[in-house]
Amino acid sequence: MRLLILGGSQFLGRAIAAHACAAGHDVTCAARGLAGPIASGASFVAIDRDVSNGLEPLARLAFDAVVDVSRHPGQVRRAVAALKRQAGHWTFVSTVSVYADNRTPGQRADTAPLRAPTAPEVEHSSDETYGAAKVACEQAVGEDAFICRAGLIVGPEDPTGRFTYWPARLARGGEVLAPGSPEDAVQFIDVRDLAQWIVHAAQARLTGIYDGIGPTRSRGELLAECAAALDSSCTFTWVNRAFLEEHDVKRWAGPRSLPLWLPLPDFAGFATRDTTPARNAGLNLRALSETARDTLGWLRTTNGPVVGLTVDEEKEVLAAWHARGRHPAGQ
Repeated sequence: MRLLILGGSQFLGRAIAAHACAAGHDVTCAARGLAGPIASGASFVAIDRDVSNGLEPLARLAFDAVVDVSRHPGQVRRAVAALKRQAGHWTFVSTVSVYADNRTPGQRADTAPLRAPTAPEVEHSSDETYGAAKVACEQAVGEDAFICRAGLIVGPEDPTGRFTYWPARLARGGEVLAPGSPEDAVQFIDVRDLAQWIVHAAQARLTGIYDGIGPTRSRGELLAECAAALDSSCTFTWVNRAFLEEHDVKRWAGPRSLPLWLPLPDFAGFATRDTTPARNAGLNLRALSETARDTLGWLRTTNGPVVGLTVDEEKEVLAAWHARGRHPAGQ
């Protein structure tokens, strides 16, 4: 298969290229070449997707399948206009952030309501318009494609440092500050599993809209399995939402945050999406223990990014919690 990846030099794009090359496919990565190196075995073509003729270097090349990971509607519209007609199959990697309702558990990709798209004149997305911009991108691609709405992507080479916080923290052992309660839902996917499925979908010419994410599991299960995989001795102190917010602990990601924590019931649906259709369509998932070990190994080898509470910040919050006495666990 002759596969074109529009991107391919960072995280998911590079993982797709690496898996496709390992499977013996002819892979071309087209990008500006600024984000990082492409996978070994792939070819590189320099393009600039922000200018009208920026895809010209690809005009005389033919591909069996194209994978686009862009978040910018202008880039996607230009790619569709320039390349889709001669491509045998088209994949667009979208996001679960396209959904308008994050409160209702158990939603499915084929029926869940979407955000309104960004206006036609909007070329680029921002952090504030990310979900709406991806809706606009999906509309530009059309229905005769494979739309993969990725959830939280984790694993080696993760540039966000979100999931990475937990293997790094658990490996240190001791008392661990855990947000909410052990029953809270979490949902994510190893980047390598998502990459493998995307290549499979291109080979099988799969079309339709799917949520590319693993099954829902509890936060307690996540932390316990990761700690066991890392052979680490931990005790978990569960601290409720009100206390964390009172002590300026941020949600989800970033400095002074507890990554993967979102308030309930506001986000009760965000981590409980029904991904049975994806698994029925060939999405296979590795064990969480493997993801935890490999993520920590990559982190220690490369000194990759980690976001979340520092050691001193965690100790400070735990000390304040114990000084006040335990509050009922929950959100």
